[in-house]
Amino acid sequence: MRLARSVLCGSCWALCLAACGGGESAAPVGSSSNGGNSTVATAGGPSVAADGGSGGGLSNPSTAGHSGSSVTSGGAGNGNANGGSATAGSSSNGGAGTMGNGGTPATGGTVASGGTPPASSSEPLVNGIQWADTTGKPIQAHGGGMIKVADYYYWFGENRNPNGSFYAVSSYRSRDLRSWEFRNHVLRSSSHAELNPANIERPKVVYNAATGKYVMWMHWENGSNYGEARAAVATASSVDGDYTYQGSFRPLVDSGVTDHDKPGYMSRDCGLFVDEDQKAYFISATNENSDLNLYLLTPDYLKIDKLAAVLLKGGHREAPVLFKRNGTYFLLTSGATGWNPNQASYATSSSLTSGWSSQKNVGDGNTFYSQSTYVLPIQSGTGSSPSSYLYMGDRWAGAWGGRVNDSSYIWLPITFSSATAMSLSWSNALSLDGVAATLSGATRNFQFVNAKSGKALEVQGASSTDGASIVQNPASNATSQQWGLEYDGAGYFNLSNVASSKVLDVPDESTADGIELKQWKSTGGDNQAWLLIDLGGGLFQIRNKHSNKFVGVVDAATSDGAAIEQRAASTGDEQRWRLVIAK
Repeated sequence: MRLARSVLCGSCWALCLAACGGGESAAPVGSSSNGGNSTVATAGGPSVAADGGSGGGLSNPSTAGHSGSSVTSGGAGNGNANGGSATAGSSSNGGAGTMGNGGTPATGGTVASGGTPPASSSEPLVNGIQWADTTGKPIQAHGGGMIKVADYYYWFGENRNPNGSFYAVSSYRSRDLRSWEFRNHVLRSSSHAELNPANIERPKVVYNAATGKYVMWMHWENGSNYGEARAAVATASSVDGDYTYQGSFRPLVDSGVTDHDKPGYMSRDCGLFVDEDQKAYFISATNENSDLNLYLLTPDYLKIDKLAAVLLKGGHREAPVLFKRNGTYFLLTSGATGWNPNQASYATSSSLTSGWSSQKNVGDGNTFYSQSTYVLPIQSGTGSSPSSYLYMGDRWAGAWGGRVNDSSYIWLPITFSSATAMSLSWSNALSLDGVAATLSGATRNFQFVNAKSGKALEVQGASSTDGASIVQNPASNATSQQWGLEYDGAGYFNLSNVASSKVLDVPDESTADGIELKQWKSTGGDNQAWLLIDLGGGLFQIRNKHSNKFVGVVDAATSDGAAIEQRAASTGDEQRWRLVIAK
């Protein structure tokens, strides 16, 4: 968010826009602060989805993550990277084709054999958590966007060093939009001298059918300040292969225009959009975020051809997400309030370059503590129009002093009440399947079921009194076993019991091992704030903000009525929990 955050991108869906955005420095490692639509590609072309801006939030503390190997045909990248799992320890490429104007979309090429594709997951996707990939490591794809190639969705985004500088643009793939396999660090600080040091934000990838190249646009800064305000470009022959850095520049730098005493227009939060006629447009925040400039790109998508329009002039908007539905263009943006979330709004038009409506608010006053990074059209199969649209946002950890790699994700279904009206409603749990093209959301209560005992977290005796003990018992439909997730605005949740309306509490704010947990009325204390850490495979750890200790069953007991305690992290299943939607 900070100086600018946006993105959008999409080639074969003819409606995507890839955003680039402003960034902030990161906290130390391990710190925790907590309807008819535009059509897809034609023969052989990869299906692409819309991109957007960026948002805010927290995630897991990091220790070990993915690193370094590039992906070759059929292979998978793996290793260790910056920002990994919150717990201790723990490419094939599609062919390309051309995109036509309307008509039926093609399959988007084929994916080479080799490697084991990730399995689908039926677990709910819980918003406000930094989700894990198929190896259990946190997904580092902040300010990201997606492109679909053959049967896979590819997710690209920011992966930062502990000090907040550029480490890599990391890529993940999924068939179902739920289980994400790490593929490669497609662009790294070692890829070019200009990238070390640097800040790279809002990377978006589109496919150019004429050249057969995948093209990435992003926001570039020098790694020490945000005074350069440049766009940058990289290209590759395969969607998740190593990208070749083409350099950074201010748009129209040689035209004689100056923006705040430097040649060329400033370019911060940004997006990339490919229309049905295969013309590509780059949109970015300029004039110190006062305006959004829309540029027509050259046919190879590598350079600026001309300034096509100035949008929302003087509006101080960032995080632009441009997408198209039923012949109507939508421009989704956020306000410019640094890392802090704010009210999103959108405008519509039947033309990219003129006739835009006034802005209308969407979502709540802080967009559910998020900032947009992408809008993904979900398509049920080859030849069909997108059946639903997915809002993708970040909860930037910078809002509470955390680092970018501790930011979490917010995905929500977009609903349309008319051809020119969109809305967002809060859902803490998302059911989605990119293969079946199903998408729905709801606000749910949960059971926490222990991985070792199979027993559920419960308020003993269904008590409603302060100080009542927390125990495990066989899972049932009792509301004393049901818990609501109440976000605290700083990356953590209060776990509120449905029966008593009291919250999970560490007595006397203790930081000692072996302290048995109780319920208590909400006080807003850090001893009542909990971080949910996705370990992958449907398992979570629950860590207290004040003590940094983890919720577990005393002595790893499997008996009914065994007490629940806090203790330093262990590798035992007594500290692992499944989140089950309460019936």
